[in-house]
Amino acid sequence: MRQQLARWQQLARQLKQQLRVLLLAWRDPRVPWYAKALAMCTLGYAFSPIDLIPDFIPVLGYLDDLLTLPLGIMLSIKLIPSIVWQEYTIKAQQTPAQAKPVSYISAGLIIGLWLGAAWWAFNWLR
Repeated sequence: MRQQLARWQQLARQLKQQLRVLLLAWRDPRVPWYAKALAMCTLGYAFSPIDLIPDFIPVLGYLDDLLTLPLGIMLSIKLIPSIVWQEYTIKAQQTPAQAKPVSYISAGLIIGLWLGAAWWAFNWLR
């Protein structure tokens, strides 16, 4: 059990490190626009104070975080040139971790998505 917990903690640290690298790398001019767009969406989702599916919903609340975030990071890494990724990985390891940025734009988009879904459901039920 302790080994499994240690493995999960290691994976969480890796995701956090990859998010830091992604935060540095997405602004690089050598990164193609489609990789920047995906990286921006992934970072926005990661740092948004509001989840797409709230965590209080059993299973689904955490399942979206466990699938969406690693998938976005993995695809972003594949789209960013490897030399750029390696360069910013070294840079992220050399700089101390900063406070978690918050994306209010992403929060606004998610709130808008929920309001739109509620409006659609209300009109559909009428």
